[in-house]
Amino acid sequence: QVQLVESGGGFGQAGGSLSLSCSVSRRTFGGYSMGWFRQAPGKEREFVAAISWNGGDTEYADFVKGRFAISRDNAKNTVYLQMNSLKLEDTAVYYCAGGTYGRASSGYTHWGQGTQVTVSS
Repeated sequence: QVQLVESGGGFGQAGGSLSLSCSVSRRTFGGYSMGWFRQAPGKEREFVAAISWNGGDTEYADFVKGRFAISRDNAKNTVYLQMNSLKLEDTAVYYCAGGTYGRASSGYTHWGQGTQVTVSS
């Protein structure tokens, strides 16, 4: 069974940075495209960023373009989300997911439990 475990969430200040990691317990991690999604209180889960299996393609939601960066290290079975220039509206539970490359949550078959990110002024 594939397990995804996020880490690195916590509290950040507006304008500051946080880095999230997602470790995947699967030797064939390299075969999965990976994505980050987030869900704020009272809102639906939304796409944040995605990266293809070899890291050659990335995609971002418009509201994080230029601020967030997704990357992966297949040797470590880990995907990262570097979040810079944080905004109050970035406050949410962040989820990593593994599956088919793209923005659609339905394309991802494996999900982590989520990690809380809270941005304060």
